[in-house]
Amino acid sequence: MFRKSRARRGPTWEEVVKMHAVARLALRGSIDNIQVSWVKCGLDGSRLILNSGANDLGGTLMNESISRAAGASHGQEVTPDQMRATISSIGRVPAQRTTTYGMVEVFNTLA
Repeated sequence: MFRKSRARRGPTWEEVVKMHAVARLALRGSIDNIQVSWVKCGLDGSRLILNSGANDLGGTLMNESISRAAGASHGQEVTPDQMRATISSIGRVPAQRTTTYGMVEVFNTLA
């Protein structure tokens, strides 16, 4: 649609941050876990969005191609150590969970 001048390229960075923040407020009690994608927002952007309403940093991808094909430029792989460091850097405690948010392991890296 963008290539045919029927839509703009996509949301602004400000709109991305606000969408996550408003989702936290509007969906509370119905959808309690708001995920930020490091592939789309980068690790620095993910830190900001985690501080703006998101509570989940996703995800583990292998050979990711959809976001890259859409123009994302933040890479294809982040190691578990990098994810934990990103989460810990903003004073949060990283944890691994299942796709249904069951707890697998808490990484108390703040101690």
